[in-house]
Amino acid sequence: MKLKNIITIITLMVFASTFVHAQTKLAQAGFKFLSMNPDPRGSALADAMTGFSNNSFAMFSNPSAMSELETMTDVFVGQTNWIADINYYSGGAALNFFDGQYGVVGVSFVFVDYGDLRATTRAQNEQGFMDIGTFSPNALSLGLTYAKALSEKFSVGGTVKYVRQSLGTTVTGFDASRTHQKSENINSTVAFDFGMLYKTGFESLNFGMSIRNFAKEMKYVQEGFQLPLTFRIGLQMNALDFVPNIDRDLHKFYVTTDAANFRDHPEQLALGGEYVFMNTLSLRVGYSFPNDERGFTAGVGIQRNLGTLGLGIDYGYIPFGIFDNVHKFSFRFSF
Repeated sequence: MKLKNIITIITLMVFASTFVHAQTKLAQAGFKFLSMNPDPRGSALADAMTGFSNNSFAMFSNPSAMSELETMTDVFVGQTNWIADINYYSGGAALNFFDGQYGVVGVSFVFVDYGDLRATTRAQNEQGFMDIGTFSPNALSLGLTYAKALSEKFSVGGTVKYVRQSLGTTVTGFDASRTHQKSENINSTVAFDFGMLYKTGFESLNFGMSIRNFAKEMKYVQEGFQLPLTFRIGLQMNALDFVPNIDRDLHKFYVTTDAANFRDHPEQLALGGEYVFMNTLSLRVGYSFPNDERGFTAGVGIQRNLGTLGLGIDYGYIPFGIFDNVHKFSFRFSF
């Protein structure tokens, strides 16, 4: 019966990937802030995280991997310096009561500050426009995640999230006294993420699948658009499983790969490698293709256990071509 359920879930997710491919409309998705994973570790590995057994950051890659949480509580806060002076602020917590017997529950948020932008409207003057001040667009995502290991090898998980984006105030015209008439451009909806993780039993090889940002069609004024729906499948394992006579508590080298299908741009392949020394220092590198302005990624992480308290700091670096380089930071603690 368990095998039948596993096959059913995998079949449904493969069907969903076909649906994603059939609905591809290049550069026509909205709420693009949902495409950015705030996890510095994931970014350093080119976002090839679908097959990883993970901590609370799994809520942003494959929610089922959160079922592998070994501590009772895992909390993180993070900040990303994105391109064009855009800043992402994120945080979350995963709670693993009763050793996962009833699953793992997580909450998360992402807030995006696009900065202050210049507001103008058309005018009958030499410039053809007039300044009407500034506006500050922003975006928000609030998520609730649940993950459960159905067996020693198979886990499932899902996230329901409220997403909202404000594009500021628009001048729509003038009244009889020539005063600006304005309207607020705010839109929101509920979106869903789903994932599964399967431990194959061949050494430490994991297989994962995820669907992110599944939601109804939205509309600003008259123009409709979809969220950036994404389907991923991935593999991950410790490559040192094939090296005899090595202390795996001292050295680990994880290799990972993801194949991703996006609603609004062509498919990509991501590859990543992470070397872990004494379960303390992690050195990471990744590459994804095809990409116009980015491909190579890198990062570093440090974690220490102080009794029952675990502390971790992660950094991710993304060279971004003609744009400014992207830097991601996070601080995590567990107990």
